[in-house]
Amino acid sequence: MITVVGTGTGTGTGTAGAVTAAGPPPGGPDWREVSLAVGARRHLEAAGIPPEVRRVVLGPLAPALDAIGERLTAARAGDGGPGGRGGRVVVLASGDPGFFGIVRALAERFGPRALDVRPAVPSVAAAFARAGLPWDDAAVVSAHGRDPRTAVNVCRARPKTAVLTGPGAGPAELGAALAGTGLRRTLVVASALGTAGERVERLSPAEAAARTWPETVNVVLCLDEDRLLAPAARSLAGPPRPPAGWALPEDAFAHRDSMITKYEVRALALARLGPGPGDLVWDIGAGSGSVAVECARLGAAAIAVERAADGAGRCRANAAAHGVDVQTVHGAAPAALADLPDPDAVFVGGGGRELESIVSLSARRARRTVVVTLAALDRVPAVRAALGAAGLVADGVLLQSSRLSPLPGEVTRLAAGNPVFVLWGTRPTTEGAPA
Repeated sequence: MITVVGTGTGTGTGTAGAVTAAGPPPGGPDWREVSLAVGARRHLEAAGIPPEVRRVVLGPLAPALDAIGERLTAARAGDGGPGGRGGRVVVLASGDPGFFGIVRALAERFGPRALDVRPAVPSVAAAFARAGLPWDDAAVVSAHGRDPRTAVNVCRARPKTAVLTGPGAGPAELGAALAGTGLRRTLVVASALGTAGERVERLSPAEAAARTWPETVNVVLCLDEDRLLAPAARSLAGPPRPPAGWALPEDAFAHRDSMITKYEVRALALARLGPGPGDLVWDIGAGSGSVAVECARLGAAAIAVERAADGAGRCRANAAAHGVDVQTVHGAAPAALADLPDPDAVFVGGGGRELESIVSLSARRARRTVVVTLAALDRVPAVRAALGAAGLVADGVLLQSSRLSPLPGEVTRLAAGNPVFVLWGTRPTTEGAPA
């Protein structure tokens, strides 16, 4: 049996320092039966483990799992371990080890029935408690041992996010990525939760970016102070469900002289962009920002790039009207794209003399796909070539649609819209690997 004990986040079983050689607290292990203890160095040092118990400090996960496997195999063969202490293994971890923790790896390797999990208060729950906030409506994302861009994009898109931090993905990095976006965010940094050195600080992204932070940071809450509470009681935890539909009608957006991506075209573009939580989408030549807003409604972080000042204003107004966060950049592409973070997907609307350069740059930087809409046949070959030159697999359609239109006498005709080329390029992925 492997006993997994959560430590270090306050009240609950297995709090830091409570697991001692003198005897277990309620829910804690009896060290007289333990021959191997695994955990971070700080957890092992705080637990008062008897010197006869072998310790394995968690760094790379594979050696620790191998050591556990060897001890269990020896126990099954009748080897009780050093001093005949028994074959029990104890793994110490922060908070709730079943929440983005080591329980997953242990269950995959040894099976759930081999585990006796005794969680403490999750660090996310403790951080929200210190902030005086409920968290059933929060998005939770782990940046520990993972690419921090996912955490950053969720913080951009959601008004209430908890980030489990890690080396290279702490308050300074999150703050640097969020500062200057124009999005209203406050960071609540919770350090050393459940210890005498616990500290909870509330500061701006720019302030967080300017600081050097200790390794004891547990979690960062990224909050929009104006949207801290869900408007109604929840029955399903987590962020709001994505909308039941998309490709909203044009009159759902403020726009100028029908200069907006028509909903039929937008539907196909969204299908090819595939926006979702953790993604970042550029909407270049945004106009009204309809594509950016729809991507944000589906949970993605979105940046609308628009060269006209009145157009940029409409992008902001439409985002506010739909209750989503869209960073709006007033500037002309491709120059305005230089300092933006790399996107997962890009939508390019309209033409212009810089179209080929814009598509080429977008195709080089997009992690997944680029979608381009065109009215002019003459531009199709150059766009396809730009997509292909960047290593994307190019495809597309000519989209022609006719809407039902009423006529006098209670009859209906078909009103044809202008045909639009919808081209896209998709980055090939290795079979079995995530996109």
